[in-house]
Amino acid sequence: MIIVDTALARQASKNSPIRVGMIGAGFMARGIALQVATASPGIRVVGIANRTVENAGRAFRDAGETNVVECSTASAVRSALRAGRGVVTSEPRLLAEADAIDVLLDVTGAIEPVLPALLAAIESRKHVVLMNAELDGTLGPILKMKADAAGVIFTNTDGDQPGVIMNLYRFVKGIGVRPVLCGNIKGLHDPYRTPTTQRDFAQRWGQNPGMVTSFADGTKISFEQAIVANATGMRVARRGMHGFTVPAGTPIEEAARLFSADELLAGPGVVDYVVGAAPSPGVFVLGTIENQTQRHYLNLYKLGSGPLYCFYTPYHLCHFEVPTTIARAALFHDATIAPCGAPQVDVVAAAKRDLEAGEVIDQLGGYTAYGLAENADVAAAQDLLPIGIAVGCRVIRNIKRDTVLTYADVELPKDRLCDRLRLEQASIWRPAPAAAKAQR
Repeated sequence: MIIVDTALARQASKNSPIRVGMIGAGFMARGIALQVATASPGIRVVGIANRTVENAGRAFRDAGETNVVECSTASAVRSALRAGRGVVTSEPRLLAEADAIDVLLDVTGAIEPVLPALLAAIESRKHVVLMNAELDGTLGPILKMKADAAGVIFTNTDGDQPGVIMNLYRFVKGIGVRPVLCGNIKGLHDPYRTPTTQRDFAQRWGQNPGMVTSFADGTKISFEQAIVANATGMRVARRGMHGFTVPAGTPIEEAARLFSADELLAGPGVVDYVVGAAPSPGVFVLGTIENQTQRHYLNLYKLGSGPLYCFYTPYHLCHFEVPTTIARAALFHDATIAPCGAPQVDVVAAAKRDLEAGEVIDQLGGYTAYGLAENADVAAAQDLLPIGIAVGCRVIRNIKRDTVLTYADVELPKDRLCDRLRLEQASIWRPAPAAAKAQR
């Protein structure tokens, strides 16, 4: 979005930066704070909430901000922000409800713990930006509906693959080519990876082992592609997607030939991924166009003779691109990527190993379950358990490895907000699954 830099420069010249409150102070959040402080005039991170307040302080210090105060009450937050000081707190809701904050940015990967703050932000008419595919893929449609009702933007970010894919999708659609596949390029997929197998990699890069595991076991890419499906109206061709594997370095134009034109051209389009293709870690969109003269031009421009044309972006730069999403939301009322209505794709839980009755499903990217993308109508009809809901559930019968769990296989924790919102989401767009009805 080339116009964003000019708009942000204008905000900076007026000394009227977009004021951001951020939830999370981990690896990616620290990168965002640094990027905003060093390369994003017109935006300022004014508050950071984190369970461990010291880590929030570290994020500010790493970004060069030392005029920071810890706050535990709304009045303290208000006073600090009026004085131009940065705020750190263990209570995200204080940032969500603060008048001197324009955008609430979630960089946690959590679901239940952040929901109260996000709902409070929407009620306070703040734009909500998620760098949290897990939450978006589980409850994005209902949160987007609530944001629309409040007149604010709900969006996932540029920099992460869904946002980069959506930028490319909009470009392809904008030149008159119909997107029929939105794709992701991965370097590894092994559903049985655990925090133990990924520990050394996580330590080398200063990342959370569970988060790194979710990248490897397919959970994260399932969430990412579900977000894209929910924003475009696309579906998955099969449970888990095709996920074709090709020799390392295979050009994406060649790898894309593994997808069937007949399968793609007949319906609303699909989301999918390939493993091993180059450029990695890029994204791609396959599109088609019926006009024969335009096909002639595309052939001249080296995109081939069709019927499928491959467009790609060679990288996604994560935290470097998040400020663009913040600016688009606050200054242009434009979402980078957000659900367009009813859920299209869900991410359901499959057993990573044999599970015994009484075990509790651990974290996303943990030892007990991995995520698979499934069409939302199929998931509802079969009462499949979303993996974002599965965390913390107790298994009530023995489950074999790779079995997809249903609501009937588990006991839900009591009084969770995420369960109530899933029920509300289901009641709006389709009949609630039997197990969800039982929670009424």
